[in-house]
Amino acid sequence: MKSLLHRAWPVAVAAVLAILPFSAVDIPVLFDGPFAQPGTLQLLAMCLIFAGVVQSYDLQFGRTGLMSFGHALYFAAGAYPTCVLVRAGWPLWQAAAAALCAGTLLAVVLGAIALHTDGIGFAMVTLAFAQAGTLTITLNPAGLTGGDEGLVLNGPGLPAWLTGVTNTANLYWLALAYVCAAVAVVWLLMASPAGRIITGVRDDTRRVSVLGLNSYVVKLSVFTLSGVLAAAGGIVYVLTTGGVSPHVASTAFTLTLLVMVVIGGPGTRWGPVLGAVVYTYLDQRLTAVSGAVSVSPGTPGWLAGLLSQPLLLLGIVFILLVYFAPGGLSALRPRKSFGRTDTTPPGDFQKARRRVAKLRR
Repeated sequence: MKSLLHRAWPVAVAAVLAILPFSAVDIPVLFDGPFAQPGTLQLLAMCLIFAGVVQSYDLQFGRTGLMSFGHALYFAAGAYPTCVLVRAGWPLWQAAAAALCAGTLLAVVLGAIALHTDGIGFAMVTLAFAQAGTLTITLNPAGLTGGDEGLVLNGPGLPAWLTGVTNTANLYWLALAYVCAAVAVVWLLMASPAGRIITGVRDDTRRVSVLGLNSYVVKLSVFTLSGVLAAAGGIVYVLTTGGVSPHVASTAFTLTLLVMVVIGGPGTRWGPVLGAVVYTYLDQRLTAVSGAVSVSPGTPGWLAGLLSQPLLLLGIVFILLVYFAPGGLSALRPRKSFGRTDTTPPGDFQKARRRVAKLRR
């Protein structure tokens, strides 16, 4: 029964999220209006998009142990070609397919080069690729990328059901479908025998090689799949925001993804998703909160000046999270086992206990 509930509750959560556009529930402090309001749906859609993108980054960092500083490049490889091709008159589905192929090819080529190094060398190579990609976008080659100003998504190939404020619910459902697909892919992969190999590569590459497995091929496969998931997120992102800017290819964007993973808990089932939702929500909402504090009567001048800076508020929140939850939000609730308290995920603990039982036999 517990196993059935453990498998069914993610589906129940997805079902609840799917009916939110029909809900008139209003939570005044958390949101500016009811769930059915376009502004609220837009905020939730952004949370879902980044939750999916963070899953792709955690597949590299948390699951395989690859510290990449260029993951945003594959996100941009999905966003920019989609925007450029739709503006050129391509139907959306063709533009999205071409962008997904471009992201896949880019991940294969750059991954094949970068993975000849490891550790800090791998991080520096991916950083160099990211810097080159950002510079290329900023230089606006042939007037395709829009330079520093970016691009606005428009064109005859864009379906009417994805444009306009009245269709925000459709974009929200698209974002929900994306995060569900990303989570399902990562979970199914890690639950398969290939997932155990990936974990082995992260923990001890030499031991995997001794067993006759090619760790380079494993890493490249994970790197490519991660890039594909990120490119798909870029496609959904450009549809949701209605445009794209060079920021989505920058190293700062990759560092944001890293912060999301660390906040939630790298390599955990729900940690990256939770970290992405919390970060994106706070990043969006603290701007409005800080503005309200700065203009509220009776607030001391020095305090209003400090609280009027959203980044300061966000930094304070993150410092508190790191201090009180160094293992991420997924490790906040302690679990008891064998008379002691630890933060081992229940699934990993059960596997470890079964291994101990086999050894005792």
